[in-house]
Amino acid sequence: MNLDVNRIKQDFPVLQRVINGKSLVYLDSANTSQKPDSVISAMGDYYNNSNANVHRGSYQLANEATAILESARDKVAGFINANNRQEVIFVKNATEAINLVSNTWGRVNLNQGDVIVLTELEHHANIVPWHMLAKEKEIEIRWVKVGDDGHLDLSNFDTLIDGAKLLSFAAMSNVLGTFTPVKEMSERAHTAGAKVLIDASQYTPHSQTDVQELGADFLTFTGHKLLGPMGIGVLWGKEEILDAMPPFLGGGEMILNVTKEGFSTNDLPWKFEAGTPMVAEAAGLGAAIDYLNEIGMDKVRSHEISLMDYALTKLQNDFGDSITIYGPKDATERGGVLSFSFEGAHPHDIAQILDEDNICIRAGHHCAKPLMQVLGVGATSRASAYLYNDESDIDVLAEGLRKVRDIFNPN
Repeated sequence: MNLDVNRIKQDFPVLQRVINGKSLVYLDSANTSQKPDSVISAMGDYYNNSNANVHRGSYQLANEATAILESARDKVAGFINANNRQEVIFVKNATEAINLVSNTWGRVNLNQGDVIVLTELEHHANIVPWHMLAKEKEIEIRWVKVGDDGHLDLSNFDTLIDGAKLLSFAAMSNVLGTFTPVKEMSERAHTAGAKVLIDASQYTPHSQTDVQELGADFLTFTGHKLLGPMGIGVLWGKEEILDAMPPFLGGGEMILNVTKEGFSTNDLPWKFEAGTPMVAEAAGLGAAIDYLNEIGMDKVRSHEISLMDYALTKLQNDFGDSITIYGPKDATERGGVLSFSFEGAHPHDIAQILDEDNICIRAGHHCAKPLMQVLGVGATSRASAYLYNDESDIDVLAEGLRKVRDIFNPN
């Protein structure tokens, strides 16, 4: 199940960069992934050969553009095992997808005194839309706590979900790397009568995603963390739920008919895709899915488990009590994300020093301030890996951290 990382790296132009005589070590894929040649070429090919608007022309270019967009939808549907292609809605990103649900399903189905349940490990994209709706509708937000081991504490979950209308949570934490028990939580929420939204932005790029197996009502992810381009994401929802929801944005493409007295909405999925869509980005997303399918998501996951096991062991052995790594200690329970604190050094200083050796990591609150409060820190350093990383990248990271230690803790 081992990946040929040296060969894979050759598919990514940016990973060939040498800056100031040093190779690039990219460890920020939880923020955005790099793009293989095939994705870049697919987008360029659309603009070079088939640039036209979709669904609105009878000429060759328009037909080709429409085929590119709808082929990408088919690829997404297959990649996540959707019931049918009508359940796949293209949006700008996962943030827009969650806002779509909160502004349509949420505004119709939630009323004063109703309850939604979130977790303490959520990204702001899965917190702020619900705060906005809670203020407008006077609904209650309850929180599933995070335990010291980095896992969700489900000891009082049935109490939290009792009477709730919605459970919305991440399948994988962008800070702790924790894989949450999606299927179990979905089943228990449904038993309590709640709908379930899964933020799979970190999960889908790294693990086989089967929406039917996971049991959610909505699932969101974004293309740019999946080897695809920025500017396109996906909302998947059960057809009967999407059908019952009002439209999100009004304008072209989402209408069936318009009169001076009103309008009627188009069929799914176009009901939620107002205006000119992101055709080039869809071409890139489709190419990214092809690339991942060719490698195999089981191999991607197996590789990351092995790499995280190596990283956890090496960093802990090399730096001992000087480093605090957050999240599960078992690599099988987490994705390719390592958030850490380093004694005596601020995360931003660490990132700046590592950048001198072309080591790219993230420093900050990672759009998860409530979780930072739980951890008792203002920020962390975060190194995140993907299929184009291997043990040599972890070794370079460790060497960079030794430089940090020498600067801030010379004794």
